Amino acid sequence: MSTLLTNARLIDPEAGTETLGAVLIEDGVIARIFDRPDGLPDKSPTLRRRDADGKCLAPGIVDLGVKIGEPGERHKESFRSAGLAAAAGGVTTIIARPDTHPAIDTPETLEFVTRRAAEACPVRIRHMAALTKGREGREMTEIGFLLDAGAIAFTDCDHVVTNTKVLSRALTYAKSLNALVMGHPQEPGLSAGAATTSGKFASLRGLPGVSPMAERIGFDRDMGMVEMTGVKYHFDQITTARALPPLERAKNNGFDVTAGTSIHHLTLNEFDVGDYRTFFKVKPPLRSEDDRLAVVEAVASGLIDIISSMHTPQDEESKRLPFEDAASGAVALETFLPAAMRLYHADQLSLPQLFRAMALNPARRLGLPQGRLAEGAPADLVLFDPDAPFVLDRFTLNSKSKNTPFDGQRMEGKVLATWVAGVQVFGAE
Repeated sequence: MSTLLTNARLIDPEAGTETLGAVLIEDGVIARIFDRPDGLPDKSPTLRRRDADGKCLAPGIVDLGVKIGEPGERHKESFRSAGLAAAAGGVTTIIARPDTHPAIDTPETLEFVTRRAAEACPVRIRHMAALTKGREGREMTEIGFLLDAGAIAFTDCDHVVTNTKVLSRALTYAKSLNALVMGHPQEPGLSAGAATTSGKFASLRGLPGVSPMAERIGFDRDMGMVEMTGVKYHFDQITTARALPPLERAKNNGFDVTAGTSIHHLTLNEFDVGDYRTFFKVKPPLRSEDDRLAVVEAVASGLIDIISSMHTPQDEESKRLPFEDAASGAVALETFLPAAMRLYHADQLSLPQLFRAMALNPARRLGLPQGRLAEGAPADLVLFDPDAPFVLDRFTLNSKSKNTPFDGQRMEGKVLATWVAGVQVFGAE
């Protein structure tokens, strides 16, 4: 059957517009977009109609950098639970990280997780592969074979490759295959053991901190390697004002680089760790309010291209520890959209700007057809009410792990329905 969504507030990140209209879905794609009610198709037995009641319809979120526990940590998150959480959060494409146990560093492991995801997950999943074997920074993976097996990008995640000769070889090989590499811009020696961003607040709380310069130093080192090899490169999390000027210079100089940040670094700051709640311990640590505002402005201007959830499930035992010893990370697939609505309601980012960074830009960077609200594009869509208020209860989340910093907080923005390839995977009919 075809589906016609009428009376919808259409969020188009390509055009940067919000308009009232209707969308016709046929055969898994957006067949037509209507801007006038008098042009809608007639009722027929094969057409399912739904009145969106003026709520927002946007391209489904393409979430770059999601950790899933399979293989090795299925008790933290499975493909099934991650897929349900994604569908409930308006995420229609998950780009999964390779920091699993074992790491996704061989074609066989990649083929296993690809098959498991296809069997269990209601949304699309593409996998990144490790840049070095075991993410140990000693020997590069078989990048060519992994590309053939379906790897969409290569990264060692937060395990920074310290051996620059190994890194240069891997980047040179990736360049020869036109493969995208994603790096974590942190100087690992300075960052080791850090739980917060250094400064007066961290000192008063007695917590070990890391200077924001660790991000700048890591960025400069990686950017030098990019300049040497010419590889396509994505910086996974830019979270400080100090890293923005060199990022702007790199883009102005014509290098094929993009940058992302996490929804937590856009909506929270260093003061949120004041009560030692380990749900606020993320990597890199939460930054100052000045840094947060600078990064929000960089997203608004387009200097930072992508917003990600950086979904990192941790079990209760990993988080119920002193702040310094607790595991880093927070779940965010289901809270991604309502957290982003904080930026919308604060008049810091418009809805088209948000979906440009959450859907269009990640899809473009990865060469995917998703992320667009246009005729002929895949019908991966989210219908949501940006104004619906609620109090978040972490135990209602679909993720197996419940480590969200937004537990008990008042939020706005509810997903009403999610479609993947025209099939509704969340919400009432």
